[in-house]
Amino acid sequence: MKTKIIGLTGGIGSGKTTIANYFASLGVPVYIADEEAKKILYIPSVVAAITTAFGTDVLTDGIPDRKKLAALVFNNPEKLQQLNTIIHPKVAEHFNSWLTSKNNHLFVIKEAAILFESGSYKNCDKIILVTAPKALRIQRVISRDGSTEEEVVKRMNNQWDDEKKRQMSDFVIDNIVLDDAKQKAHAIYNTLKNM
Repeated sequence: MKTKIIGLTGGIGSGKTTIANYFASLGVPVYIADEEAKKILYIPSVVAAITTAFGTDVLTDGIPDRKKLAALVFNNPEKLQQLNTIIHPKVAEHFNSWLTSKNNHLFVIKEAAILFESGSYKNCDKIILVTAPKALRIQRVISRDGSTEEEVVKRMNNQWDDEKKRQMSDFVIDNIVLDDAKQKAHAIYNTLKNM
C-alpha cells in the first residue's frame, strides 16, 4: 500500500496551518513545508548558494536573514524564482525522506503555501485548498506577524489567486468561521480514509 500524499494549500492568511494542525490532531502525519524551508536556510551549502545569488547584504551574523531576503525577493519575481530554485529542491528531498518514515499511514498531509506555484502539486494524490476573503486574510496576517497591509498584499501578489487554485483542487475549505472549517475538514478526513 502506497501512502497517499494530500496537498494542503491556501494563500497567506487563509488559515491552512490551522487546518493542518486539525488534521494532525486526528492522527494524520503533517509536513509543514514552510517550516522546513526556514530550517534549510541554515544548511552551509544553502547559505553559500544564497550568498552567491544575492550577496552578503542578505546575511546577518553570517546566516541568511529572512526579513532581508523577503524584502529583496517579494518585489522582484526574478529574484523570488532564484531563491525558490535554491530552496525547493532541498525541501522536496527532505519531504521524500520524511515520507518514507510514514509508510504505515494511509495518507499524509503536505502543507505548502506555494504548492501550485512550485509545481509540487504534481506529486499529490489529492489537493485541499483553504480559502478566506482577502480582507480577512490581510487582517489575520497583520495581527499574526505585525506586517503592514502593503507587505501582506505584496506577498499575496506573488501567489496564485484562489480562483485559479480552486479549479485544480479536489476539496475546498472556506475558513471564515473556524468551527465550520473544522467540520468540513473532518468530512474530508472521512472521505480520504475511504479512498
